[in-house]
Amino acid sequence: MTDTNPIPAGYEGIIPHLVVPDATAAIEFYAAAFDAVEVSRAPTPDGRLMHADIVIGGAHVYLADPFPEMAPEGEEVIVGGDGTNLGLHRFVEDVDAAVEQAVAAGATLKMPPMDMFWGDRYAQVLDPYGYEWPIATHVKDMTPEEMMAAQAEMMGGGD
Repeated sequence: MTDTNPIPAGYEGIIPHLVVPDATAAIEFYAAAFDAVEVSRAPTPDGRLMHADIVIGGAHVYLADPFPEMAPEGEEVIVGGDGTNLGLHRFVEDVDAAVEQAVAAGATLKMPPMDMFWGDRYAQVLDPYGYEWPIATHVKDMTPEEMMAAQAEMMGGGD
């Protein structure tokens, strides 16, 4: 019998695994844009990354280069996102500063920081690989009833 934990400490929960056209460049981008810290990487002899592990804001994100030769015959290898199929949401201390940092590193601003009816200051950026990053700072605790009233007011249904 072993004392090995079947779920390694710090790896609880869901870990996004992104396939990007250049995982090495992506690690550099995520470090500049989101203060990512590299944990490990597994390069292949041809220089592609079979696996990389980075941490952004305390959460692990896995990255890999595409390996179409390893896909089952006839199966398409999906590389990157299209800005609509996956959002990697983060809470940060200062959404305005985080968005500014991401855009300076090469992200595209999709939605500038705004105060939202649910109590967050919220924005969206698109990384160079097609993945959307909603970013928020929680600024006001609200009950579900307060959120519903604020939503109704925003949509023109408030008194």
